[in-house]
Amino acid sequence: MRVMSIQSAVAHGHVGNSAAVFPLQRIGVEVVPVPTVNFSNHTGYGAWRGPLIAPADVAEIILGVEERGIFPRIDAVLSGYQGGVGIGDVIVDAVRRVKAANPAALYACDPVMGNAKSGCFVAPEIPALLRDRVVPVADIITPNQFELGFLTGTDPASVESTLASADLARAMGPSTVLVTSVERPDRAEGTIEMLVVDDTGAWLVTTPHLPFKANGSGDVTAALFTAHYVATRDAAVSLERTASSVFDLIETTYRSGERELQLIEAQDFYATPRMQFTARQVR
Repeated sequence: MRVMSIQSAVAHGHVGNSAAVFPLQRIGVEVVPVPTVNFSNHTGYGAWRGPLIAPADVAEIILGVEERGIFPRIDAVLSGYQGGVGIGDVIVDAVRRVKAANPAALYACDPVMGNAKSGCFVAPEIPALLRDRVVPVADIITPNQFELGFLTGTDPASVESTLASADLARAMGPSTVLVTSVERPDRAEGTIEMLVVDDTGAWLVTTPHLPFKANGSGDVTAALFTAHYVATRDAAVSLERTASSVFDLIETTYRSGERELQLIEAQDFYATPRMQFTARQVR
């Protein structure tokens, strides 16, 4: 499998491609990483150095890959945080050209906008760009519950309302929606859930909720789910594998006391997920 991942890159820590590439490689995926920024560290520190890469330069990198004859062998395009409108246009154009070369290729979009605790933390024009121009061309989207609500103009909370919001998102274009953080009021204390919906049904998986923020965990989630789904076309199995790997990554990080994801230390959990969580069909 070959995945072209168009995302940010950091020198220190693990977010964007610096989070997604290694887990994909560890499960046997050939990755074509295209950077959209090259920062010293993620912006959660409040200070960072390094450049945003101009959309024209990102397009040049992608054109060079195309000129090497790689597009027919790309099975999926993956995108995450988008720093500006121009990058969105470049990604949509790249998806169009990859699919022209390989009609079986999928596009997985992680529509990064924010979360319920922090609100939106992207440029003001990004949410509308994602909703109106990027999400409609995606095959897979991986929003959290907050982002799903923005995309669909709803307020998902219960399983039923989150399913309804996911259906609205699917009506926009994507056939598969992975909701990466379902925090329904009636869930068991100390847990968090993920929900996946596709043409064959809907499944919910429950994992323990660890009390800390792990920057980059959503990037790993989107990457692993995309690869597993491309390989199996089985939403439930892909959800179980992803939830298992990501929980063990987060738990390893939590136990380490470190701020950054312990991406290397947890590597065996990607290659051989413990499969400790079972997805429950809810539709």
